[in-house]
Amino acid sequence: MNNLIEKITLSDYNNLFYACAIILLSWILGHFIKYVTTTKLLNNNNNPALIRLLGKAIKNLLLLIGIISGLGTIGIDISAMVAGLGLTGFALGFAMKDILSNMISGILILLYQPFSVEDNIKVDKFEGKVTEINLRYTSIKQNEEIILLPNSFIYSKPIVVKK
Repeated sequence: MNNLIEKITLSDYNNLFYACAIILLSWILGHFIKYVTTTKLLNNNNNPALIRLLGKAIKNLLLLIGIISGLGTIGIDISAMVAGLGLTGFALGFAMKDILSNMISGILILLYQPFSVEDNIKVDKFEGKVTEINLRYTSIKQNEEIILLPNSFIYSKPIVVKK
């Protein structure tokens, strides 16, 4: 046990300090960029859900880069971790294809805005007033009932918009 303690040098503590500093700075930078992008773009855009999604994605990407850089700084071999993240991403993408399909369809609906909240739409056999659009589903009110339509369903069917 004493041999292990004696082998820790000052440079190991410096590397640990630098790793923590990298992670902290990436976290702060991610929050700052998220704040700046969302406040600037929300004032000039009428699509707040897409802007918030973009801000969260930027923040999380910067934090992930900071964590990987911090682990590399303290001497952990990150090449195997990056390869493992790629394989894990592939496996998760395949396992969650329906969820990802709804999410991508939701992003496209928010981006292209074929309809908006308060519009009356008809998709397949469902017709009603749009009450909410998010990444997973679109809520429509039909005969005092709220129907949650998956975005991939909406994106793959013809839509009739009644303004």
